[in-house]
Amino acid sequence: MSGDLLDRERVRAAQLSPKGTIVFGASDVLGRIGSLQVRLARNTREIEAAQAVRYRVFVEEMRATLPPMAMRLRRDIDRWDAICDHLLVLDTAIEGDAEDQIVGTYRLLRQDVATLHGGFYSACEFEVETLTGRHPGKRFMELGRSCVLPTYRAKRTVELLWQGNWAYALRHNVDAMFGCGSFPGTAPEMHALALSFLHHVARADPDWQVAARPDQLRDMDMMPVEAISPRRALLALPPLIKGYLRLGAMVGTGAVVDQAFNTTDVLILLPVERIANRYVNYYGADAGRFAS
Repeated sequence: MSGDLLDRERVRAAQLSPKGTIVFGASDVLGRIGSLQVRLARNTREIEAAQAVRYRVFVEEMRATLPPMAMRLRRDIDRWDAICDHLLVLDTAIEGDAEDQIVGTYRLLRQDVATLHGGFYSACEFEVETLTGRHPGKRFMELGRSCVLPTYRAKRTVELLWQGNWAYALRHNVDAMFGCGSFPGTAPEMHALALSFLHHVARADPDWQVAARPDQLRDMDMMPVEAISPRRALLALPPLIKGYLRLGAMVGTGAVVDQAFNTTDVLILLPVERIANRYVNYYGADAGRFAS
């Protein structure tokens, strides 16, 4: 899809939405803290800039290997980018255009959009269709490609990303969020303590359980529960996964090794009804905590 056509389709979709519309323009800012603001990408140029931020984090920092075209363009690109909404944190104190100000991003994919365009990204690794099929009356949203530039990895940036996710979920009446949480490296045994902790302590309830695809499943149960120190296990968790758990998230069964991104992935599941009250109160039941 060409850039101009993509822009027109996004604007048209927003205009036709009967409720939960995020209008493109100044009013689409979902939150502010100081010079930082969070909103959705407004055009193809901003999406390309977000892809460049992802490249800096995933390739230059984490040593991911992308397809040749993406490596040549120095942008993390895949087919889902054209159908997702792209949440951005911008530092307006940086001189230049909006695309020069992007310091963090998340990729958001609603179930109704995914259904029309070949499914969720996470379904490449996990049996997501069993989850959505088990809850036909619920609206799901996939969170993915979360990254923040190193100098902005602080509380304010993370708070704004969650402010944006929460505001977007409320506007679209989302019932549950999910996505891959990643450990660095492709050797699950290097994370035996943390993965075993997730398996024994944070595994999803049967009604929300999702397994890794059989041909990719790597066992997370590498240590008996009595050998696990919860304190040490929490310290061993990546910050993003630890943050999900604090919100009330659960974890699916089995990990998947992603050779291209040099990670070991688990599936994170977060029904909105399970989000801890202290976080709902902090961000506001109407996502008004940092609203502009």
